[in-house]
Amino acid sequence: MMTRYARALTIAAWLAVPITPGMAAEDHSHHASVAPAKSERARLKLPNVRLTDHDGRKVDLRADVIGDRIAVIGFVYTTCTTVCPVTTALFAQLQNKLGERLGSQVRLVSMTVDPLRDTPARLKDYAARHRAGAEWRWLTGDHADVTQALQALGAYNADFTRHPAMILVLDGRSGESVRLFGFPPPDAILAQVDNLVNARHAK
Repeated sequence: MMTRYARALTIAAWLAVPITPGMAAEDHSHHASVAPAKSERARLKLPNVRLTDHDGRKVDLRADVIGDRIAVIGFVYTTCTTVCPVTTALFAQLQNKLGERLGSQVRLVSMTVDPLRDTPARLKDYAARHRAGAEWRWLTGDHADVTQALQALGAYNADFTRHPAMILVLDGRSGESVRLFGFPPPDAILAQVDNLVNARHAK
């Protein structure tokens, strides 16, 4: 069952992101559980994998996209009509809340789970409709490279329509991360960002 918060975000996302020609809607009702049920901590090792951003540039996930920042990473595909628009709406709220921290300390990353259809041009259009700024990066690439990245981040499913409803908050310096499942409120995501920043200072 969706929470009231998640239902409200879903409605807002549907209103904000109409399906455009060439973007066939898909039934996403079988998507992984969307209730914010749990979080999971892990230490991750990012691969040196080359992806393509929404401007068509080849970028290294570890060195160019995340670097030394705290990264908040979401996993989407542009033909999804339920879960992915809500995740993207959450990121739009985060973009506003992060303010000057965005870019210098924190980066938002949306990675497609459907690289065969989500071309850079399609991601660029999707990003524009969500008013994504320069420090909110959108990633696609060759299928094998995207698969490698998704596997390393714990977001891979052979059936991309069943990818986990999850937001990953990752310290690019230490590899410490927390996976937040479902639709965590923006303040809960920001709290995890602050936890990772504070852990740096503690060391």
